[in-house]
Amino acid sequence: MTMTRRPHDAGRRAATATLGLSLLLALAGCGDDTDGKASIPEGWSTLDTDSLSVGYPKDQGYAEQPAAERSKNNAAVALKVENGIRTGMVSVQLNFATGVSDAAEAAAAAGAGIGLGSTRKATEDVRLAGPSPARVARRIDYDFTADGKEDTPTRGTPMTGVLVAGVDSGGVPFVVRLNAVKGAVEGEDLDAFVGSITVK
Repeated sequence: MTMTRRPHDAGRRAATATLGLSLLLALAGCGDDTDGKASIPEGWSTLDTDSLSVGYPKDQGYAEQPAAERSKNNAAVALKVENGIRTGMVSVQLNFATGVSDAAEAAAAAGAGIGLGSTRKATEDVRLAGPSPARVARRIDYDFTADGKEDTPTRGTPMTGVLVAGVDSGGVPFVVRLNAVKGAVEGEDLDAFVGSITVK
């Protein structure tokens, strides 16, 4: 018996093959989009260090501080200066503590440096972009008051901050901070800041 292939069967097979190919290409495209690097908001720039890169709001007046001017404890810094006063600061510290092997220990060491008079608002684990598997870090949101030292706002000025602490793929502990006058940085900008970190 001779079987004759019906035209609509051939069309169905072609459509199925096309759909399968489309899905495969879509999945491949997703892989290209998630290449291990965090997204940086439009208008922002990045600080790049040996352990990580992080975005900062350049379009809001932040500018990278030259290496010769920053503290030796910082691997990278971006500052917002208004009328000679530092109203915002993004900083990266590497190898800031000894005996640290995971995000919890890094956060404990970093949290101890927030200072007296600060109020922790929230603490949570976050997954940062980077080589697979994703790096787990700990985020701490807090409020504090300025001390008026080293060109910071007048003593007692309400400030807000967020820090992210963890360990890079080579075992180096890191802490990334954003501190600013309270109300100058919106909550979504703090989230974008955390989301802009790529661990190496």
